[in-house]
Amino acid sequence: MDAMIVVDMQVGLLKGQPKYDLHAVVERINQLAAMVRARSGQVIWIQHRGGVGDAFEPGKAGWELLPELDRGVGDIVVEKTLNDAFAGTALRAELAKVALDRVLVTGWATDFCVDATVRSAVSHNYKVVVVGDGHTVSDRPYLDAPGVIRHHNWVWSHLISRNGIQVVSSSELQQEAMHRA
Repeated sequence: MDAMIVVDMQVGLLKGQPKYDLHAVVERINQLAAMVRARSGQVIWIQHRGGVGDAFEPGKAGWELLPELDRGVGDIVVEKTLNDAFAGTALRAELAKVALDRVLVTGWATDFCVDATVRSAVSHNYKVVVVGDGHTVSDRPYLDAPGVIRHHNWVWSHLISRNGIQVVSSSELQQEAMHRA
């Protein structure tokens, strides 16, 4: 069974400066989440939590997940306070409740919270699948957004892992699911 982790797709993080391919990334996340649920998998939304007065304080507009995301009744929300969605959170406990085959990783921001979460999942010995077209970022001072995404997809595909790591497109995952059905 798959667990899909969706990192920080929040209003406060995704407004302002354009995010590369955001509309299509949201569509791909929604499609993959529906696929994971249809196969009895678990969708886990990671939500960055700020302190009192912070833009990401629970209940404030910036804290909310994007309204365009299709959230399911059985989905889980895990709050985090650091880049790594595993650090000091209930994520490992939630994953332990699932007869887990692999962890799919998507979300915002490729070079910060997605990267930290991918590396942490690998270090916790999960079989990790990064959805190569399921994460986004803004242009950075040193590299444009497509370059950041290409770079990280390449790095992740070359990490040393006990249980494997793959970087695949959302369409490859959907085709795989159709062949398993």
